Amino acid sequence: MSQLSDVLAGGDDPAAPVSVVRVLARHGFGTVEPGQLLAARGTLLGEVVTAGDLLRGALDAPAADLARSALSAPGTTEAHVAEDDAVAAGLACAGGATLLAHPLGTDPAGALAQAFAAGVPAALVSTADGVAALAVVGTDLDEVHGSLGDAALDEAVLAHVRRLARRGATTTDRAELAGTDVLVDLWVPVPSLLVVGAGAIADALEAQAGVLGWGHRQVSTIEETTAAVAAFTDADVLVLLDHDPGFDEALLAGLRGGRGFLGALGSRRTQAARRERLLTAGVTEADLARIHGPVGLDLGARTPAETAVSIVAEVIAARSNREPAALSVGRGQIGA
Repeated sequence: MSQLSDVLAGGDDPAAPVSVVRVLARHGFGTVEPGQLLAARGTLLGEVVTAGDLLRGALDAPAADLARSALSAPGTTEAHVAEDDAVAAGLACAGGATLLAHPLGTDPAGALAQAFAAGVPAALVSTADGVAALAVVGTDLDEVHGSLGDAALDEAVLAHVRRLARRGATTTDRAELAGTDVLVDLWVPVPSLLVVGAGAIADALEAQAGVLGWGHRQVSTIEETTAAVAAFTDADVLVLLDHDPGFDEALLAGLRGGRGFLGALGSRRTQAARRERLLTAGVTEADLARIHGPVGLDLGARTPAETAVSIVAEVIAARSNREPAALSVGRGQIGA
């Protein structure tokens, strides 16, 4: 996101006007990444520079034109991508989208630029017509820059953004808050997988992290595990493969911190023994529910590679606050 941060920050002319283009609604394309954003900024020479992309670049051309016009006023446009062009861009199929472009003030634009550069959570929220916008940034999403023009609405937006952030995943959401239609784009750093232990499953988890673009770290001692888990953010994931009871201390640190995904492999007997030890240590039933053990979805996994898939699948489901089910039985928009 470095180029996007540069355009939002403004470089030599931070006071120059900036606009952003976002996906207000879409149909088709298959599963696409949330948090799509393209930014444009005027320059000292009267030119317009852009950065970011929409739907793997498939909508960049209409978005860039819209961004230029939105430097002074918000607007929307309908954009469509044919099958061949969509597939060439890496999308699953053809589709269409309603693009929203709107000006963005210097304060929220600069806050987003700094958050993207630092790799901390950030949210851009606007009214659905693009007339007003604000940014919420920070590890705890506690810094608000800008306003939607109403204190009650701003408070509702902040609460909504923090609820979304508890999923631990980048999200695009449209909601009615305090009687106002708003568009929310929330960016959360990608998960970082902390694997404790070695072996075939550990190797398979490293491979899965690579496929997903997640961070990965493998440790073996109780001390380094406990220190790492104590510093967890909402994006961090613990997969405890080692059954040594000493690693209970790391789980306790995770429960005290209240952040991240805590998962532990092991048989039901191993889980029962761990449960009794933690209860004896003063952990409540509610706290125990935060520990995913045995970690992984019941996919019928048999091999280490399949077990790794089941583990990351549970992490994804938990971060999205979803009850896993086949897409064929669902009724909502795929990928929403």
